[in-house]
Amino acid sequence: MQPDPDSKRRRQLMRQAACVAGAWAASSVLPVVAIGEVQRYPRSLLVDVHGNPWPARRLKSGEAFLFNYPYAVSPVFLLAFEREVEAEELVTKDNRHYAAPAGVGPNKSIVAFSAICAHKLMYPMPTISFIGLRSGGPGEPSKVIHCCGDNSRYDPLHGARVIEGPAPQPLAAILLEWDARSDQLHAVGTRGGEMFDAFFEKYTPRLELEVGRGLHDPSGATVVVQPAASYSKNWQTCRA
Repeated sequence: MQPDPDSKRRRQLMRQAACVAGAWAASSVLPVVAIGEVQRYPRSLLVDVHGNPWPARRLKSGEAFLFNYPYAVSPVFLLAFEREVEAEELVTKDNRHYAAPAGVGPNKSIVAFSAICAHKLMYPMPTISFIGLRSGGPGEPSKVIHCCGDNSRYDPLHGARVIEGPAPQPLAAILLEWDARSDQLHAVGTRGGEMFDAFFEKYTPRLELEVGRGLHDPSGATVVVQPAASYSKNWQTCRA
């Protein structure tokens, strides 16, 4: 019987992940376990509206927070859960395999995902948002990321994989680093299928009205974390 090449590849990927985790186990700065292709961006410290570092312990389980990364106008969901979030092997729409990162923080339960829907590119705007963290339905996790524009639903406990709807791939994961001594969080890059080019192509006129020029400016040395209710004035409830 011939060995399954896909199974062999998965074993190789997980061995690489184990090596990365082991190499960092003794460090006080714990990076996300990431294997394969990583899109690196400038390192940004997560802070509150006053510029003070946003500690991991300040996140509330099951509540959505947002910040902008890796561009000044590209929103990200920051989420904490009650249990550890494990790495998840996923596939992009162009058939690229990648490992969505495991959770970080004291309970390994903090994750972040691009808040740009992988189908219609809907995103949280200052005035209104049609994509957000909502209660899961029957047979789903307790919380899902749901885009009302096309009814795409993503599972944030498993790499933001698609669990329902027309979205062709998971939400891109944002790589986080957690410093155990300071409890600070940094965003350092992305994994998975980025939608930034399509996002800018579709929304440049709207974004220029909202923020002016400099749409492609990268996030700075710090990025402000806000509760979802503060980030957008109106969070639409999806129809059942």
